[in-house]
Amino acid sequence: MFLAWRNLIHDRVRLAVTLTGIVFAIVLIVVQFGLFLGFQDTSANVIEHSGADVWISAKGTPHLNGGTPFPETKLYKVLATPGVASAQKYVVSFVNWKLPDGGQETGQIVGFDLETGLGGPWNVTQGSIADLHTADTVMVDELYAKKLGVSGLGHMTEINGRRARVVGFTRGIRSFTTAPYLFTSFKNSQDYARLAERETAFLLVKAAPGTTPLQLREALAQRLKDVDIHTNDEFLTKTRRYWVLETGAGITTLIGAFLGLVVGVVVVAQTIYAATVDHLREFGTLKAMGASNGFIYRVIINQALLSAVMGYSIAIVVSWLVARSSETGDAIILLPLEVAVGMFVIAVLMCTGASVISIRKATTIDPAMVFKG
Repeated sequence: MFLAWRNLIHDRVRLAVTLTGIVFAIVLIVVQFGLFLGFQDTSANVIEHSGADVWISAKGTPHLNGGTPFPETKLYKVLATPGVASAQKYVVSFVNWKLPDGGQETGQIVGFDLETGLGGPWNVTQGSIADLHTADTVMVDELYAKKLGVSGLGHMTEINGRRARVVGFTRGIRSFTTAPYLFTSFKNSQDYARLAERETAFLLVKAAPGTTPLQLREALAQRLKDVDIHTNDEFLTKTRRYWVLETGAGITTLIGAFLGLVVGVVVVAQTIYAATVDHLREFGTLKAMGASNGFIYRVIINQALLSAVMGYSIAIVVSWLVARSSETGDAIILLPLEVAVGMFVIAVLMCTGASVISIRKATTIDPAMVFKG
């Protein structure tokens, strides 16, 4: 390990180049993969926090944000189904929010049952869900307050031409479509979304004790026709797959992460190879003194491991700062502990893998070269 360390610091410029390549590769991978995780979270966070066991929607509904109205008469068949503890109407619909300067911003009205809270907001920082019992009231997320021109509690505006008053704020409820979620009671949402009196966009169902979501889905499928029925996990996966994979957003970030890995391997391999070539005479001397190929292997791999540890240490700090700064932006970069640990493993594999390229050069040295020239 000492010899490997001396080889690394012998040319500090080359060491700096190596570390820069490692840091760049790791930060790029973390940012791209963190964006992918962030996309997954924001694309279906409302479903994830809904508390429902089963979602019912119009036939062919592709995702949460693509619901179309259907008759609420389905609700009565749902309530009459064995295994159903409760069922509520639910709305997610795009609307126009009037800005203070007279312009408009697109939002998504979310109408939910105030008594059960299924599909309602979480992380409420100001106000309360009870405040939504008042007509023409909504809750918005702090992240989008500036975008919507909201000055504070009591702010008055119009949604689809109808008066609206902000009575509460949430924190961290992002929208993948960048159209902020606007939470309100189902009754209010009918007016804002211009739904007919006896229509709904979804039905959220809670299973009775002893009934699993899968069992409930099958029971509902026997009674309801011309609708889509999914468990909460199924609808979560369906929505995530649509926004993250079918739109290409997630694939793009994963490709970026892969390119970061390729860049890192190429830079590190070239640098370690160059460092090995520069020290061929030293390795020849070691072989002339009886050093085995295994010893040479260890020196080169130890160089790679030291590079990995130093590069990772710098990169993970930079990545954490980038992730923290994204918390106030529209696109969040997630850096869970599992990803941080996984990146260390990738850094080690990347550097040791790159070192393999230079091992053959070092182990095929003719010890006699030490005595030439």
